[in-house]
Amino acid sequence: MSYRNLNISYEVFDNIKALNGADHALCLKAEEALLNSYSPYSRFKVGTAIRLKDQRVLLGSNQENVAYPSGLCAERVALFAIGAADPNAVIESMAITAKTDNFVIEKPVTSCGACLQVMAEFEQKQKQEIEVLFYCIGGEIIKVKGIKNLLPFVFVEARLEG
Repeated sequence: MSYRNLNISYEVFDNIKALNGADHALCLKAEEALLNSYSPYSRFKVGTAIRLKDQRVLLGSNQENVAYPSGLCAERVALFAIGAADPNAVIESMAITAKTDNFVIEKPVTSCGACLQVMAEFEQKQKQEIEVLFYCIGGEIIKVKGIKNLLPFVFVEARLEG
């Protein structure tokens, strides 16, 4: 038996003003995506903005359903839309934010495991890391380069390809 240690790398910014122009703009687009959230049950809105290599920005928002497992997170809504409409697009970065009227969100909200797995699949397909910004409106931002820093034991099975 042996013990091993994992280290992850990420940056923390105090607020949106501390970001560079492109990241700042992407976070604002994620806020814009909140407007299309369909979350009548949880009242927890999540918005995602994805910047592609060609600098286009696409939005996604969480979409709930009365049969809870039938809904979909904002990240996967945006990623699957890209995969369906432009399967060769290269994702550079994505910003994710959340909002609710039920309480104050004080820290960045991170992606669920299913969304991380989908992000990892996109990274693997495009052979380029994705930068992720978890943006707390009015608060800090966590910036991570590469999904392996978020999901170090990502499911990959090369024998399933081809």
